[in-house]
Amino acid sequence: MRTDDGSIIQDCLNGKPEAFGMLVDKYKEGIYAFIYAELRNSQDAQDVTQEVFLRAYRDLRNLRRWDSFAFWLYRIAHRQCALWFRNRSKRVDCEFIEDQDPKILDAPSLSSYQEDQLSKSVREALDTLPKIYREVLMLHYFGGMNSDEIAKVLGTSPTAIRMRLSRARAQLREEMVTMMGTAFEGQKLRSGFTFRVVEAIKHIKINPVSTIKGLPWGISLATGLLITVLSINPALISFDHIGTPVYSPLPVESRVLKVGEIPVDVVKTSNIAILSNEMGKGKGGEPKNMQNSFFMAPKGEGGTWTKKADMPNPRFCFTVAVNGKIYAIGGGTDPNNILSKVEEYDPVKETWEKKANMPTARFAMTVGVVNGKIYAIGGVKDSYLSIVEEYDPEKNIWARKADMPTARGFFSGSVVDGKIYAFGGVHINASGNAEGLSITEEYDPVTNKWTKKADMLGVRSDFSASTVNGKIYVIGGYVGKGVYTAKVEEYNPLTDTWIKKTDMPTVRKNLCTSVINGKIYAIGGINKVGEAYKVVSVVEEYDPVMDKWTEKANLSAVRHSVASSVVDGKIYAIGGFKDVDATIIDPAIEEYTPEAWLSIISPQGKLPKTWGNIKSR
Repeated sequence: MRTDDGSIIQDCLNGKPEAFGMLVDKYKEGIYAFIYAELRNSQDAQDVTQEVFLRAYRDLRNLRRWDSFAFWLYRIAHRQCALWFRNRSKRVDCEFIEDQDPKILDAPSLSSYQEDQLSKSVREALDTLPKIYREVLMLHYFGGMNSDEIAKVLGTSPTAIRMRLSRARAQLREEMVTMMGTAFEGQKLRSGFTFRVVEAIKHIKINPVSTIKGLPWGISLATGLLITVLSINPALISFDHIGTPVYSPLPVESRVLKVGEIPVDVVKTSNIAILSNEMGKGKGGEPKNMQNSFFMAPKGEGGTWTKKADMPNPRFCFTVAVNGKIYAIGGGTDPNNILSKVEEYDPVKETWEKKANMPTARFAMTVGVVNGKIYAIGGVKDSYLSIVEEYDPEKNIWARKADMPTARGFFSGSVVDGKIYAFGGVHINASGNAEGLSITEEYDPVTNKWTKKADMLGVRSDFSASTVNGKIYVIGGYVGKGVYTAKVEEYNPLTDTWIKKTDMPTVRKNLCTSVINGKIYAIGGINKVGEAYKVVSVVEEYDPVMDKWTEKANLSAVRHSVASSVVDGKIYAIGGFKDVDATIIDPAIEEYTPEAWLSIISPQGKLPKTWGNIKSR
């Protein structure tokens, strides 16, 4: 009998609910480990794990791509954790610890949990790690998953997972690593878990697929369920949030530390790990598009930019990340001095290494990564180009591939399911004049062929595109006749359709975008209001699930035509121009750390006295 996920799902949809038990058996340990890492309590984790599978079965018909069942399941798990924390924070027993009688901490209901000193020690050690490291450790030691299995579930490469495991172990004491394999033995799933789930789903009627073709503002049935991770963003292992985020600043109406980072063995309270302290707010003062004031982003909260060592060879360029290294490709020192130079940047060591030059010098191109290979597409050098060249970072060699059907520059592209999508840009028309485009073309590196796809909703160039949840979002840019735009359009490669989304708060072109935790960060660019042009340092975050923008911490200085890439959950903004006329190169490299990483706050003075002292020791 075939046991792949698609066959099992088909059996379930054909009236065989007992087949779902095979999916439960296959994924229960990993899902339970993921949830346990969040909730820190075995009984609660088992309850939430069961609810995850029940919800997955109930919504099974909404899963559009059966081969993405694992991604979808972890997405549901993350949502259920968020709901668990939200509901728990509303309970009357979730009181601030200093408001309680100290004797409550010694209540018999907690004593049995505190007896397991081994598990407690390991949990405390894990709490000192960034979330992305804690997750892989839990999935490996608690979920019993190897690096290949973790990579498949979290949508990144086994190499990246092994790197994170190595770095996580390096941050723990050696004896803690030794304890990992046995520390949680008593916290495993109860026997009969699969049987109980299967018995429960026999009473659930799977709802039929909705016949609604579309919903307002592009909210589809599959919104937020598919996690498709670009290889240019290998650190996307913390799934984007629905509802109240688990790791986020507290709402402004909440009491500080009303729900804090308190383990369940100390007090019954929700677990929001990062507390806002006004750090990293946007500077404000940048010109906005007042026509979009209804959708104006809230003030920036959390996250910080840190200056790194400048580029040794300053230029504007295009960057992608592969296996923890960033590759700066092409570009130039100004629009008249175009380069084929390729350099590799190591964000950990802050070092640069010269690599094999790209065969064709160019700028205004697009780049993408598929299966560890970098593809440089189109661009400009004396004329508009259709050239496609593939770079293998391991072998340090370039190869010519099939040309793009439409020669163009000043366009953007993104990757979904191993295919590169090129959008818009500028080309030379039959009359010999530069003309804006709305065209979409898809490149398949496996077959080395291009395919025409549905056009964008309008002509656009000088914008940026990023992928989240299997959808591509084109953001900002230039629409012709001197008009800059804040428009956001969503492209669904599965249906080959476009829909409009909420505008970006700041009108701009020549921006760049990067993705962390399912959120798109729009960085820098040139703003235009009326006849006034201004280079900006604005950084705004877009949540595709909520269709909402939030202002984040600004760059340290204004820049446009910046290149950005993500390594280990951090954005690196590299190079670009300081002035509108593109004559002054900025050699700066800035590293952005999102708020969920800010776990280095001293526990004393920030947590209740009892736990603060314990945490410090």
